[in-house]
Amino acid sequence: MDKTERVELTVLCLLYRKNKILLQNRIKKDWQGYALPGGHVEKGEAFTDAVIREMKEETGLDVLEPVLCGVKQFPIEDGRYIVFLFKSNQFKGELVSSDEGEMEWVNRDRLSEIQLVDDFEELLKVMEDEKLHEFQYIVDGDEWQVVLK
Repeated sequence: MDKTERVELTVLCLLYRKNKILLQNRIKKDWQGYALPGGHVEKGEAFTDAVIREMKEETGLDVLEPVLCGVKQFPIEDGRYIVFLFKSNQFKGELVSSDEGEMEWVNRDRLSEIQLVDDFEELLKVMEDEKLHEFQYIVDGDEWQVVLK
């Protein structure tokens, strides 16, 4: 049995201040709606460096001291897609949007009023509940089931 598999590595970051979180209204066809900003890890790049770089590229903000708070994973063809989940309330700079979508500080009380990406609530739960660390999709035929651990 082969002990290695093809893996795609990415990062997401929950940036928050008081009762607001920073969301991106994604315009790409995949995973449309309001989402946490992030992106791919470059070859040889540290995960913390990747989240700092991606946040700068997508938001214009310099994220300080991001904390790893969980992992999301799901199967892809011949492998696995892994998302390292970070959060921080420390940042500096001027907020800008990118070609991936408009950035917006959203009050938590408004989350039920906007179109969130699929699985956003479960993802946020993993990132904020200290007893949870992992978000995993289990695929059974055409059924995708979320498992939180």
